[in-house]
Amino acid sequence: LHYPLRRQRQMCIRDSRNAPSKRAALRFGFAAEGLFRKHMIIKGYSRDTAWFAMTDDDWSVRRAAFAEWLAPENFDETGAQRRGLAAMRAAAP
Repeated sequence: LHYPLRRQRQMCIRDSRNAPSKRAALRFGFAAEGLFRKHMIIKGYSRDTAWFAMTDDDWSVRRAAFAEWLAPENFDETGAQRRGLAAMRAAAP
C-alpha cells in the first residue's frame, strides 16, 4: 500500500528565541503552528519550542519555486545565487 505524504511537520526551532531559524522557516514557506511553552529544560533554562508546518497542498504550490531556486542555472561560476527564493516564490501563481 502506498500512502501519500499529506502533512509534513517540522519542529525546526528548539529555542523559540532563535529568530534566524524562524525567519528561515517562514521564508521556505512553512506556516507557524504554535508554541510549546517551557517544552524542555536545557542547561537550567526552560526553552519554548516553536512548531512550523507545511502540508502537501502547500508543497505542491512551492515545489516549482524550490526547483527553480536550486537549479544549477540559478548559480554563477562562484556559486552565488542569481535570484533568491523569495523572488521566485513571489513570481509563482
